[in-house]
Amino acid sequence: MLALQRRAVILDLLRRDGAVRVAHLVERLGVSDMTVRRDLEALARSGSVEKVHGGAVATSTATTGEEPGFEAKVNLESQAKAAVAAAAADLVKPGSVVAVSGGTTAFAVATRLRRTPGLTVVTNSLPVADLLRGYAEEPETGAPTVLLTGGAPTRSASLVGPLADQTIRSLRVDLLIMGAHGVSERAGVTSPNLAEAQTNRALIDSAARLAVVADHSKWGVVGLSRFAGLDEIDYFVSDDALDEDARSVLDREVGRLVLADRASV
Repeated sequence: MLALQRRAVILDLLRRDGAVRVAHLVERLGVSDMTVRRDLEALARSGSVEKVHGGAVATSTATTGEEPGFEAKVNLESQAKAAVAAAAADLVKPGSVVAVSGGTTAFAVATRLRRTPGLTVVTNSLPVADLLRGYAEEPETGAPTVLLTGGAPTRSASLVGPLADQTIRSLRVDLLIMGAHGVSERAGVTSPNLAEAQTNRALIDSAARLAVVADHSKWGVVGLSRFAGLDEIDYFVSDDALDEDARSVLDREVGRLVLADRASV
């Protein structure tokens, strides 16, 4: 795991738990005590964490600041993401118009849309667009038609801003596959990026149905800007490591809770 990826894991744990211990990180990351301490020092210098004896605690930046970039996150919780992606892809009907948001979990869903016949995909994600464009260049037929929204790229390689919002508002899609920085009972679905939250809202308003895809580690994380309430979600697709309290809340609030089996992928 690269340093950026380790630090993304540390920030995710801080967002969830509020504090981390060096000993736990050594076990979780499979690295030395010295490597963990160097990572914590780097995060402390950036203002993302506050070091304390034996570990670190979250600062306001760690809770609500910018996300790590796409490359730093793409391999986090990979088994859970793969399971979530497989379950979410089953919601996509042949011949439909599907929007796929930015984020690594939504990207994982896109990798499973290759052979869905007659599909049109609207996306504000540069990695999703590149992926599906690559499929179209292969000899096989039936690759999805891709519409890229335009806009200004974020660190997570999502196109956002007025141009993206204007394009999205002119479209209607059957299903939106929406990733999430964080999900909680109190805050709903959130992003640390205000412009991205606004573009996500435009995507939601354009869609007949909303499927939020978020592995278990996203529960309890709260970003700076809320863009959807739990009661707006038609499908919430997560994995079977989601805790019981979260399951109870989501069973009550969303249209349908789908829990993917991580052992199935």
